[in-house]
Amino acid sequence: IVDWAMRYGNPSIESRMQFLQEQGCERILVFPLYPQYAAATTATVNDKAFEALMKMRWMPALRTVPPYHDDPAYIEALASSISAHLKGLDFEPEHIVASYHGIPQSYFKKGDPYHCQCQKTSRLLKEHMGLDDGYLLTTFQSRFGPEEWLQPYTDKTVERLAHEGIKRIAVVNPGFSSDCLETLEEINGEVRDEFVDNGGEHFSHIPCLNDSIEGMKLIETIVLRELQGWI
Repeated sequence: IVDWAMRYGNPSIESRMQFLQEQGCERILVFPLYPQYAAATTATVNDKAFEALMKMRWMPALRTVPPYHDDPAYIEALASSISAHLKGLDFEPEHIVASYHGIPQSYFKKGDPYHCQCQKTSRLLKEHMGLDDGYLLTTFQSRFGPEEWLQPYTDKTVERLAHEGIKRIAVVNPGFSSDCLETLEEINGEVRDEFVDNGGEHFSHIPCLNDSIEGMKLIETIVLRELQGWI
């Protein structure tokens, strides 16, 4: 059975665990759709899955999918998606900005590997696509509150690029498996306006993998690998 649940919405992880129990499932693979591990994302999905089981008189065999930030299938899917999008533009970007969701610096200092995994994704993507040094920039978005977050910040970076005379950029979100408010509204809205208001002329948001062929093949590849020995 293939099922899905949401960490912060409906259907909830708990409700889907109950559904799987009712269907007689005894082996479950939990797949947090976050390529890079963070305690606030990947870990909380797994926590909620186990918390749901703690309330139930049922204990299936359970596996969890590890981060796939450096998986060749993931890098290939990203590269293919980006290349196809760029071919459809009527301008050539002077830079591609890889914008990841930020986390507080305090998380990084406690040992969270998220920052390192984001950097590795960008490096592998650059190498796979044969991009020149400095063409792909890694930044972090969605900060809030008084605490310092991972830098460089996406909004400040695009503002700086515009002030430096850069007129054409594209932004991709490699840390998101599907588009949401933080890609469509924040990046394709607020960050776009930040770039244009400061002198930029051409801006394009590269969609996340979503339900594209590349995105579905990626999920299939990872799931089949993690199910080895069960099927």
